[in-house]
Amino acid sequence: MRINRPSITNVVMHNHASDDQVAEFFHTRLSRALAKEKGGIAVAFPGGSTPFPIIRKLAQMDLDWSRISVFPTDDRDVEEDHEASNTGKLRTMLEEKGALVTPLTEGVDMPHFAIVWLGMGADGHIASLFPNTHPDVKDPQAIRRITPDPLPPEAPFDRITLTIPALLSSDELVFLIRGAEKRQVFEDALNGKHDLPVRRLLAARQDSARDRVTCFT
Repeated sequence: MRINRPSITNVVMHNHASDDQVAEFFHTRLSRALAKEKGGIAVAFPGGSTPFPIIRKLAQMDLDWSRISVFPTDDRDVEEDHEASNTGKLRTMLEEKGALVTPLTEGVDMPHFAIVWLGMGADGHIASLFPNTHPDVKDPQAIRRITPDPLPPEAPFDRITLTIPALLSSDELVFLIRGAEKRQVFEDALNGKHDLPVRRLLAARQDSARDRVTCFT
């Protein structure tokens, strides 16, 4: 059956962005968020081979990390000292700078985030909200444990993830997507050609009339 959904218009694309440019963007946004708040701010960062080099660059920049609470957008169901643990890697990179890195725990309410940073898989998943999990834009829970199907061969683990409502509870959503295949999936989401998790998130964000979404490719 032909899918015909309205286009999503609140996304600003930045093509061919380098790691340095993306790190500078986050530095500017985090500095601005800290300047607006007397206390601390919360952010959600992804794991993976693409974000971690940028997070290392960001960690070397002039920021008051002691006022920043960092949550993973999702994680593998492994111990923090496991090489597949996003939380463990974030702790290694950011806690020595003063940041508070908090693992995801079911049943715990999430703060409102200054920034949520997301990647996207070629299957349209965001965080660990895979197509087989049928993520609900009105999910009453902020955090869920899920099992991807099929399990990704590079990380065959159960997951814990922020849900769409938790991801939407943010001042700003930022995507970093590398590769032509993923770029096409993202553009198809914008144009209403599928109903994969990334499309659901973007459509709900636009419907909520929040600030624009930024996407680096």
